[in-house]
Amino acid sequence: MARAGDGSSDFDLNPDTVLPPGRKLRPAGVLVPVSLAYSEPRVILTKRSSALKHHPGQIAFPGGKQDEGDVDVTATALREAQEEIGLPPALPRILGHLPSHETVTSFTVTPVIAVLDDPFEVIAEPGEVDEVFSVPLDHLTRLENYVVESRRWQGQQRYYYTVPFGPYYIWGATARMLRGLAARMQA
Repeated sequence: MARAGDGSSDFDLNPDTVLPPGRKLRPAGVLVPVSLAYSEPRVILTKRSSALKHHPGQIAFPGGKQDEGDVDVTATALREAQEEIGLPPALPRILGHLPSHETVTSFTVTPVIAVLDDPFEVIAEPGEVDEVFSVPLDHLTRLENYVVESRRWQGQQRYYYTVPFGPYYIWGATARMLRGLAARMQA
């Protein structure tokens, strides 16, 4: 699914950003779980705990940094999804990967696309996840639903994608990776 050089970054809409030379990017994997257990395909997302030090309250995919014991980023995404939302690792049918996404926090995140043919009992990890919810895949694959917004961050105006859905403000890296998926599905 991914092609070399197709990656995205938190800097796509901010071309004047000067990145430090020699920076080291840490690998991470996130699961993009598309559930077929509803009347329409839906993508499962999380609202991060408001008690977390990094990105509290933000909308995210289940996932995180690759640990030494993880064979690859797919294993990372599956492990993290089990920890964060109780997803049994044997349930997802892995379809492939989207191009990696470089974050402002020095991660190179690989989105792992998976289909869930069956429902599962969601168990949100209270220390990491305040809420688990789903968004219709159709909403997320329409490029017209994406809006560029901005705010001041570290003294500069920063631009980023958003794809709001009901009470959920999906933005930043999550919205950027979803927009990449939408662009591929419309190509």
